[in-house]
Amino acid sequence: MRYLTVALAKGRLAEHAMDIFTAIGVDCAEMKEKSRKLVFTDEKSKMKFILVKASDVPTYVEYGAADIGIVGKDTLLEESRNIYEMVDLSFGACNMCVCGKPELKGKLSGMPHLKVASKYPAIAKRYFQDDKGQTIEIIKLNGSVELAPLVGLADVIVDIVETGETLRENGLDVLEVVCPLSARVVVNKVSMKMERGRILDLIKKFTKKTQ
Repeated sequence: MRYLTVALAKGRLAEHAMDIFTAIGVDCAEMKEKSRKLVFTDEKSKMKFILVKASDVPTYVEYGAADIGIVGKDTLLEESRNIYEMVDLSFGACNMCVCGKPELKGKLSGMPHLKVASKYPAIAKRYFQDDKGQTIEIIKLNGSVELAPLVGLADVIVDIVETGETLRENGLDVLEVVCPLSARVVVNKVSMKMERGRILDLIKKFTKKTQ
């Protein structure tokens, strides 16, 4: 029996995913130890785990370097890879939102030259231009997007909102909710054909543990 390879997004999603794998009988003890290792194996279950940057998980899965991936819905929407999205694991729940100064609430659709800053330009473009038919200027940022409306770089931002505390501390508010987000299981299309039974068995176990 060959190994099933699972790509996990480094950080909190990986920690939650390890808890689920442990609950269904997969040994994740080595992964939970602090080290610089990126590849871990569990001989008993014939599973291999790789820890990668969240934005790379769909790439590893699409190209077959991993059979399965666990990653946030935000990454899947931004990357738009040719993979199967199988199940919502429910953890890591938050929202993708349009945020800005409170006085802009309800006024965005009437702003003809809206400047939008985001770490997620594809999601921002799809929401404003494809879904709402509104032409916008997108400014790609990699960090501290909340700063953009404060210094006049952009009118609004499109970003993940969990508690909203950072927004409030900077005088910003949620203006519109783009979509809900959470961790998802994704599968390589060839792997789904070749290892269908094993993968569906895993999905079934995941579903029981997250319901």
